[in-house]
Amino acid sequence: MVLMAAIGAGVLALAHTGPFAFLLEALQRDESVWHMPVDAAAPAVYLTYDDGPNPTATPLLLDVLAREGARATFFLIDDHVTEETAPIVRRMFEEGHAVALHSNERWLMLRGPGQVADALRQAADRIEQLAGSRPCAYFRPHAGWRSAAMYAALDRLGYRLAGWSWGLWDWNWGHGREGLALADRLARRANAGDIIVMHDGHHVDPRADRRYAVDATARLVPALRARQLRLERFPCA
Repeated sequence: MVLMAAIGAGVLALAHTGPFAFLLEALQRDESVWHMPVDAAAPAVYLTYDDGPNPTATPLLLDVLAREGARATFFLIDDHVTEETAPIVRRMFEEGHAVALHSNERWLMLRGPGQVADALRQAADRIEQLAGSRPCAYFRPHAGWRSAAMYAALDRLGYRLAGWSWGLWDWNWGHGREGLALADRLARRANAGDIIVMHDGHHVDPRADRRYAVDATARLVPALRARQLRLERFPCA
């Protein structure tokens, strides 16, 4: 009985927090994206960055992407979008990147649909007010923590939940994050349609040292292109 209860609790936890599509997505198939459609004639990989904008790291990352002629998708935390960082966000739009919403609060999943919808709407309004353009209709919850109420909120707004592909993130299982090793691992594992997630910011520290992500990106883009994979952003209306 104890074992069955533990298994049930584990399955329930994975349904809400697993960094991959699981039980909730079996019921909400059209409201989330964990892998992009594959175009055999032009296979692409999708670079995404969480927790910005970071005034110390994000401009360097944008420099790398501009130099490589690559587009990416930035999931921004509302608290980090300020008068100071607004020019960085404007640059994202101007250089053809996609901008979408992120959260620095795991417990957003426990709020009601109306509260979640209001929080996301206000965040999108602030980006538009400060940067001059409205973000794409995607939301990535912090650490993948999601709920049925969150999906209901996204449905109200016409948004989709943005996930990422299995194993294609910059968490290194307790080891330090280093650009060369990260780029090598991601370049070997990524395949057409995969969504990669790295962090140009931090959910608490808006000026976190994220040089590893800049270095990893500089190495990763040419490595993926050497495998005949294009770098694309999330599609926005």
